[in-house]
Amino acid sequence: MNTEKLLKIIKKTLEDKKATHIKVLDVGKISSIADFMIVATGNTARQVSALAEYVRAKAKSLKQPVLGIEGTNAGEWALVDLGEVIVHVMQPETRELYQLEKLWTPQ
Repeated sequence: MNTEKLLKIIKKTLEDKKATHIKVLDVGKISSIADFMIVATGNTARQVSALAEYVRAKAKSLKQPVLGIEGTNAGEWALVDLGEVIVHVMQPETRELYQLEKLWTPQ
């Protein structure tokens, strides 16, 4: 599956499951670990974990390899590694603290 299509599907999955403040970051020119990162907010630990699991399940249904999933037990910050796309789902306080958008946006 091409990356642009994967981005659209994952973003739509997050929107459908009520994630908020969804941002797609093009990090391909400044990172060798991924081409894109999607950052989204879930309001509770349960929602963060569920959103990450929905992304994992959607990728699996598309036969998109899931290279890893972390943080679903605690639910403060979950990460789903889809290879060229990495999805971060965080609670609002965690997102504010780490400010991934600033870290991964070229200055």
